[in-house]
Amino acid sequence: MSRPSSPSQPRQITVAPVRKSVRVDAGVARAFDVFTAGLSRWWPRTHHIGAVAMKDAVIEPRVGGRWYERGEDGSECEWGKVLVWEPPYRVVLAWHLTPQFKYDPTRFSEVEVRFIAEGAAITRVELEHRDLDRFGAEEGAQMREKVDAPNGWTAIITLYAQSASQKNGEAAKD
Repeated sequence: MSRPSSPSQPRQITVAPVRKSVRVDAGVARAFDVFTAGLSRWWPRTHHIGAVAMKDAVIEPRVGGRWYERGEDGSECEWGKVLVWEPPYRVVLAWHLTPQFKYDPTRFSEVEVRFIAEGAAITRVELEHRDLDRFGAEEGAQMREKVDAPNGWTAIITLYAQSASQKNGEAAKD
């Protein structure tokens, strides 16, 4: 039998993580490579924070590497850092963007992407955007609403799956 919380004990409220999962027609190594090294091929150009149009989206392949965009004029805008780099099975990224999609190096949530082989040429990709409560209850809820919207992680992971599922050698379309 559970006891109700006492009024003297603060109740901790957390913002639920956003979870998405897709299957791609690619082996685990290719699925990982398309997500990380191939980010520019599939990341939506509308999803950028720079003042100019985005040319590239980049994840530097190492712990401590940057996750950023490069504008058409060569300018760079950071999105976060690589926290865990375990190719071809897992990458964890610090998301240093506020609910207003402004870079703030002092605050972050985490995006973990896992690549699970379900056969030689099928990979299940699981994305979890978590620790949104680090922004506080109100801003964390705002962030969750934005990244879980149809044009958030749902659209992004769909574009990724389309790119990863293309046959080797086929170029992804922007």
